[in-house]
Amino acid sequence: MMNHTETETGLLHSSALELSSILITLLKGVIYQEENPALWSALLNLMAAVRDYVAVLGLELILDESEGYAFLRSHSEGETEGANSTLRLMARRQLSYPVSLLLALLRKKLAEFDAGAGDTRLILSRDEVVELIRIFLPPASNEVKLIDQVDATLNKIADLGFIRRLRGERQMIEVRRIIKAFIDAQWLADFDKRLDEYLQRPVKPMEGNDE
Repeated sequence: MMNHTETETGLLHSSALELSSILITLLKGVIYQEENPALWSALLNLMAAVRDYVAVLGLELILDESEGYAFLRSHSEGETEGANSTLRLMARRQLSYPVSLLLALLRKKLAEFDAGAGDTRLILSRDEVVELIRIFLPPASNEVKLIDQVDATLNKIADLGFIRRLRGERQMIEVRRIIKAFIDAQWLADFDKRLDEYLQRPVKPMEGNDE
């Protein structure tokens, strides 16, 4: 039979392993409650320890319990001024025009979907996505090429973690709710202005490798 000290040691070891798993997963990307409920539960239990640990690395834990996701973000520049202000663990990406535009359109679609108080998952077909973005692109003489270009853009957005393709239904996507953390309410309020700016840009076709 284990004594009290051995029990405490075992619990500490278990917590250390859980903390390690949480940190490794967060440094790689996002933790979703629906995809890994056990790790999500461990994260909630060890949230304070996770925040303390990543703070040393100049990162902060962003966790939305109601939406069921968590990720790491670099502190704002005002919070990281000093000798280490130029060091960034989390890489930033410059997004291409098609990726930026489609992200904005998907975010707006999610806001409209939430306002309708329907299902919690926004599922769109590839054809619906094509129609969302068609009016902001130059006329396409080849419909197949347009669809291929939209697919390439969706693949990039999937790589960024903002959508996922449904298993067994490659032409269907789910808009992941984490997109709300990156495109906030203020950004959405300026949506029409931003679209006007997009429309003023020189017309060019969508490209699959310009990010």
